[in-house]
Amino acid sequence: MCGIAGILNFKGPEDKRELLTRMVNLMHHRGPDASGLFLDGPVGLGHARLSIIDLSSSGIQPIHNEDRTVWIVFNGEIFNYPDLRVDLEGKGHKFYTQTDTEVLVHLYEEKGTDLFQLLNGQFAIAIWDAKSQSLLLGRDRVGIRPLFYHHKNGRLAFASEIKALFADPTIERQIDPQSLSDVFTCWAPLGERTSFKDIFQLLPGHYATYTRMGMNTQPYWQPDFTPENGQPRNLSDWAEELNALLLDASRIRLRADVPVGAYLSGGIDSTYISALVKQNFNNRLSTFSVSFSDKRFDESSFQSIAVRSLKTDHKDIHCSESDIGELFPKIIWHTETPIIRTAPTPLFMLSRLVRESDFKVVLTGEGADEIFAGYNIFKEDKIRRFWARHPRSKSRPRLLEKLYPYIFSEANQRSRQFIEGFFKKNLLQTGSPVYSHLLRWQNTYKLKSFFNDDFRGAEDSIEGFVKRFSDRLPDNFMSWSPLSRAQYIEINIFLSNYLLSSQGDRMAMANSIEGRFPYLDHRVIEFACRMPDQLRLRSLDEKFLLKQVARQVIPKEVVDRAKQPYRAPISRSFFGDRSLDYVDTLLSEEQIRSSGYFDAPKVSRLIKKCRSRQGMLLSERENMALVAILSTQLLDQQFIKQFPAYEAKDVNEPVVF
Repeated sequence: MCGIAGILNFKGPEDKRELLTRMVNLMHHRGPDASGLFLDGPVGLGHARLSIIDLSSSGIQPIHNEDRTVWIVFNGEIFNYPDLRVDLEGKGHKFYTQTDTEVLVHLYEEKGTDLFQLLNGQFAIAIWDAKSQSLLLGRDRVGIRPLFYHHKNGRLAFASEIKALFADPTIERQIDPQSLSDVFTCWAPLGERTSFKDIFQLLPGHYATYTRMGMNTQPYWQPDFTPENGQPRNLSDWAEELNALLLDASRIRLRADVPVGAYLSGGIDSTYISALVKQNFNNRLSTFSVSFSDKRFDESSFQSIAVRSLKTDHKDIHCSESDIGELFPKIIWHTETPIIRTAPTPLFMLSRLVRESDFKVVLTGEGADEIFAGYNIFKEDKIRRFWARHPRSKSRPRLLEKLYPYIFSEANQRSRQFIEGFFKKNLLQTGSPVYSHLLRWQNTYKLKSFFNDDFRGAEDSIEGFVKRFSDRLPDNFMSWSPLSRAQYIEINIFLSNYLLSSQGDRMAMANSIEGRFPYLDHRVIEFACRMPDQLRLRSLDEKFLLKQVARQVIPKEVVDRAKQPYRAPISRSFFGDRSLDYVDTLLSEEQIRSSGYFDAPKVSRLIKKCRSRQGMLLSERENMALVAILSTQLLDQQFIKQFPAYEAKDVNEPVVF
């Protein structure tokens, strides 16, 4: 795993070496092992290397073809590269490295932009073709690896992280009001936008070509939930295929010239992957987990059950509320966007533990909840649709107790009525393409009440937001089942723009760790998409088929445990026994007014409530508001007012080609 950067300027000569070096240096955490530059006329490419395959110096990027007319910088892994290489060698291509990167160069020579259909991997790619004077950018199917760009007046700059783009003094640094509005509605900017004005991301499953004529972006893949045609299959056939797919997805993700470990959360997803690896490929697997001081978030008892069963070499890191408060500024430096949860912080600590244990690669369980319907939002949608058929029913809304027994068990009659009233909002709007998520979005949207009057998004209604998102949906979207529609929305927004970004790539790469995701092998995703609904969500039993195959190899207590979403402590992390200077400063009324994003008196009332009994009086929404406001203030400080907040250390002198 690595960091890539580049500049393509067709409008005139430009000395790119110094700027590219600074861009690469700001991503030193992504690739501390080596760095390289390629400079040729209008183009400059930069690379920071985390060496995992072909550890020798011959693997330093940029890498080229035989006559040096095609050059590449690459961030990621192509897991099926050995098979592709054999085919390319059979066609006469000559290789000078053992890397998967060089395979991409020759595959481009053979297939052009059709190469992406042949790749099984997680990647961001930039290929310069000197003959056609064109740059090809590409990103993996679900957006595991990031790729950002800025283009203006015939000049394109791109990088794995936004901070590298901001190394260019000609690029303006400004928070985008529309994107901030979106974060305060659905947790992430929509589409190509980022939290910064005129900084865009290449969308997952897309590629772009940039020439003197400009930029042309095309999709090459998206999830398709069209059901499988043909004869119905029995449960054992589905289970056998899923097990085989996940076994192979795990096998090819062990390809590395360095040791590969695994995250072990104590849930079914990571435990099953660890079991497949331990029992089939690695008799001495090292696993890593995080535990919490707050027992509401702690899963260590289930982690212990999994470790005892699998007999792995296990290490864990303990995360306290004070850890979250102290590390939060560094977290925002790496997320490069406001967030409304503190959950990335423990994952930063976990990847640091992995690095300190001399590992560079870990397998993780991310993605299973999205593709196998593991979240409560899918069950809420099913219950509410069932309730909507008889909206006056007294018994149907009680199904919600199965989802949130800990809430209903502690609720008095008045609280019950309030909770049921919340889930009854917009109950009859079942024809909406975003029915599954509308309730959540409307609730989070209320965080925007903290914006000041001068800083509002381009649209200021939930209806406008819904329309912008709905306009991007596939043409056949409404022909899919309600469950499939809900899953597509979750994959499109939450998985790629939040989970794989703020909690995945950024927290791992902050400590030079590469995460690999067997559940996000595109073959597994496509298999899950064509499964019947009842194999994903049977009644209210989530991930039904996955549980069936996992039950054969992991402890029953892990398979049958109640679903516990991954979360971390919030308000008490910032208002505990001792004061945090950056919190006091950034949330002061003076700083809130100076930044200009929020209503200072309203924020002050929230902070006063936070300090009262250390935040115990805060609602869920107020906790989210606190994190969203503080992270926005940090983003403004680190990227707008005092950029760069952190300088790269121990930078290697780049090899120049």
